[in-house]
Amino acid sequence: MTELTYDTTAGDRAAGAAGRARRRALARHLLAMVLAMLAGMLLLGPARGALAGALGLAPATPGVAALLMATDMSVGMAVWMWYRGHSAPAIGEMTAAMYLPVLLLLPPYAVGLLGADALLTGGHLLMIPAMVGAMLWRRAEYAHHHAARPAADARPLVRVLAHRWPTGLALLMSFDNWFTPAVLPPWTLLGLAVSYPLVGAWRGRLGDRRVRAVQLAGLLGWTGLAVAALALGGDAAGWLVAVGWLAHAVWDAVHHRRDEVVPRGYAEWCAVLDTVLGVTMILFLLTTP
Repeated sequence: MTELTYDTTAGDRAAGAAGRARRRALARHLLAMVLAMLAGMLLLGPARGALAGALGLAPATPGVAALLMATDMSVGMAVWMWYRGHSAPAIGEMTAAMYLPVLLLLPPYAVGLLGADALLTGGHLLMIPAMVGAMLWRRAEYAHHHAARPAADARPLVRVLAHRWPTGLALLMSFDNWFTPAVLPPWTLLGLAVSYPLVGAWRGRLGDRRVRAVQLAGLLGWTGLAVAALALGGDAAGWLVAVGWLAHAVWDAVHHRRDEVVPRGYAEWCAVLDTVLGVTMILFLLTTP
């Protein structure tokens, strides 16, 4: 009886570990596809807008703009899924999940029950549950890791893009800041303050006393900067915000090197984004009377 109990307990533990591994794989796939969607939107949207302007085309109506947004996201996500070796049906289903929320919201928009902002915002928000549904429909495919294509991996440029995608995503997200720089509001420093502790707690990486002390110091430091910037206002607040973002880039680099608290991809993305935003804010402060 004791041996049977032991075997049953061991089997339950193994089943629990396998379930957790499947859930982590699903979460990784979802995060990667969301990032690919954002990359598609940030890269193709401005390029499409510039082309339309050069051709003298009229701005798209909100309904058409929502469908074009879904197209931009679908392209980025489909390219990523193809590169990772997903099947054609899975790519098609995930593409359909991009369009379905917009198509569902277009009728109430057309009859005046939804505004243009609600259409675009709702389309963004409903895409996530639609994606989750598509993943659960083909759970066996998403529950394991997909290796990159060997032929593509052999190409240096593709290999660099695949491994440095956090940098590429951060550059895409901050591309417009070089042309239209602005100083971010002081409350954004609070986001920097809580990001690492929240991610670290979610990953269970705050168990070490030294790590907790460092994260607490960072939380207090950027919160203090935010409070000081709010109290001072004006250019002084702008300089504090810019310095706070640049200081967080150093924070990111240290965590990336040590592989602590947050995933290294997150630290890399954050370091590049923080650097660009900090530098462009300083350029704005130096060049604006």
